[in-house]
Amino acid sequence: MEGVEAYFGADDVPGSNCIGPVVKDEECFASEFVHCVGQVIGIIVAETATIARTAANKVKVEYEDLEPILDIKDAIAANSYMADVHRIEHGDVDAEEAALRAGGAAAGAVVTGEVNVGGQEHFYLETNATLVMPQEDGGLEMFTSTQNCAKAQNFAAHVCGVDANKVVARIKRMGGAFGGKETRSVFVSCAVAVAATHTQRPVRIMLDRDVDMQTTGQRHAFHARYTAGAAADGTLKFFKVDVYNNAGCSLDLSAAVMDRALFHLDNAYQWPAVRAAGYLCRTNMPSHTAFRGFGGPQGMMICEAAMEHLAAALGLEATAVRERNFYRGEEAVTHYGMRVPVPTWHVPRMHGELLTRCDYDARRAAVAEYNAAHRYRKRGISWVPTKFGINFTAKFMNQGGALVHVYTDGTVLVSHGGTEMGQGLHTKMAAVAAQTFGIPVHMVHVAETATDKVANASPTAASMSTDLYGMAVLDACEQILEQLRPVREKMASNEFSWSALVQRAYFERVNLSAQGFYTVPGDRCGYDWNLNVGADNARRGQPFNYFTQGVACSEVEVDCLTGDFRVVRSDILMDLGKSINPAIDIGQIEGGFVQGLGWLTTEEAIWGDKSHPWVRPGQLFSRGPGFYKIPAANDVPRDLRVHLLSDAPNPFAVHSSKAVGEPPYFTAASAFFAIKEACRAARQDKAGADAGAGGAHFELHAPATS
Repeated sequence: MEGVEAYFGADDVPGSNCIGPVVKDEECFASEFVHCVGQVIGIIVAETATIARTAANKVKVEYEDLEPILDIKDAIAANSYMADVHRIEHGDVDAEEAALRAGGAAAGAVVTGEVNVGGQEHFYLETNATLVMPQEDGGLEMFTSTQNCAKAQNFAAHVCGVDANKVVARIKRMGGAFGGKETRSVFVSCAVAVAATHTQRPVRIMLDRDVDMQTTGQRHAFHARYTAGAAADGTLKFFKVDVYNNAGCSLDLSAAVMDRALFHLDNAYQWPAVRAAGYLCRTNMPSHTAFRGFGGPQGMMICEAAMEHLAAALGLEATAVRERNFYRGEEAVTHYGMRVPVPTWHVPRMHGELLTRCDYDARRAAVAEYNAAHRYRKRGISWVPTKFGINFTAKFMNQGGALVHVYTDGTVLVSHGGTEMGQGLHTKMAAVAAQTFGIPVHMVHVAETATDKVANASPTAASMSTDLYGMAVLDACEQILEQLRPVREKMASNEFSWSALVQRAYFERVNLSAQGFYTVPGDRCGYDWNLNVGADNARRGQPFNYFTQGVACSEVEVDCLTGDFRVVRSDILMDLGKSINPAIDIGQIEGGFVQGLGWLTTEEAIWGDKSHPWVRPGQLFSRGPGFYKIPAANDVPRDLRVHLLSDAPNPFAVHSSKAVGEPPYFTAASAFFAIKEACRAARQDKAGADAGAGGAHFELHAPATS
């Protein structure tokens, strides 16, 4: 075909065709077995993108069909799991359960149920894109839309059979990521690297939206089966839960996602006894991957569903059960053995402050009046807390580097290992440098992220980038200040200025550059799942450096005839320590809430499986904005109020700040449970009688589309 340069597949990979972020269980190009719809078989290189797409559509592939496993329940039935099952045992679950069952209704309640939480498409505005330019001596220069330059560098070197020091990956900024470009972007850039190596010409790709959605994976769908118990007054007693996620056809980051889900099964509550296990389901779906929250929101949804179930069984309001069971006091310890730090634990205080701010009691009474007066429109109001652990759960990843240069005109150039995807990281790094040097922020420029400036950087993920790279930038700046100190001491106060100091230091041959480096202290990160400790989980380690906390309250209105809803008002209070940039942080809170709202209410990924037999097995039907409903302007709360907790410094991060990217995401659950309250009011109308203060239990799975 005219204009087509070549086709490259598995036989054309110069190095190793086997790749993967944790274990190398995937292929750059499928060689024999195709494990899912969307797996890459080959790449066509042409003079234009239009010609390449036309040629790709002409390729015919012959398959032998095998029986697929397409969802979690199929995987459970087929015993199709990958990796080890991670388990957490805390307290005496059997004794707590036996005591409740023996005591009958007077003692409390024991409930059993299931929770389904759907996946979610990242839907970043810029799809995966890469430009690879061959260099001399077999090297490659890559401009790639990725959260993970180091992985892009190492994977390209691996598949092209060259040393990593001959590959440079760089990115100035990308048009969104949300976790979707932490690992899956690397598979795209590897395919392009193979093509560039063979043709010895620059090769560029930018995926079409439908291809990006079909091939690059989503948030993990979760399924949980639980048994939980509480005393008659609502005090939690035990929680037994088996948790399953749809990992897809390869491991990718599914084990780490499950670990975080298990760590967040408590949300903000003290469960005296917990027995939890996490299973990674191997299915014939694209490999699912990181997404904002990384399993934490799924774990908290499972917890809140069990709390609601217990409240209904006890005839109590779910909000009363939540409030009763907050972590409190010096002895508060999570189910995984981490002590809740009292000086920085603010959820009980935040709960009271938010409910006062949003006039919760009066509005709840107004909702009841509205529901009594309206048959086919119902309102609901609910609040939820959130407690999000900050760290990479893999200890070695909690490190960050930076390189700072001061030029003779006094301006500063900062390079660091984090990537900018719209979250304002570069702005915060400039602020850290400016504050440390005592200069205006316009004198600081943040360079692109590149592997030849800062090597071996951890991915920009886990809400850790400001913590890691902010401390690394601070370290580099403080080194330079220390190098400048003898020069400063020689200068009279009337001749001192930053520019004069720098120029004099240059003439005195003082080094005006420094490499900064930071690691989270070893006793504040890392968790050894392989250590057999019984119920003494503290010996396994401390997975989180600290918790970012929040409380949110939402009021919704539901059309009982159509299922349509609107969020009338949402109030959010977040503890972000001493915010480095409140404007950025409030924007992150607002965005996280709206994205979480989409996950829980409208964003339904429709795959070809037993539930959707009209879609080809394994194919994603909802692969575009016409079939996949992300939140739009009309879905945002009519009245959205965001507040930052005052007087709450954090001693464990740069300038007493706190991480903000992922923690606000679960605040959207306040709207989900408000929808459930509205549905409960409609069901009680239909039943003609109140089934107790909490109302009869019913399941509402996420997303709440049916």
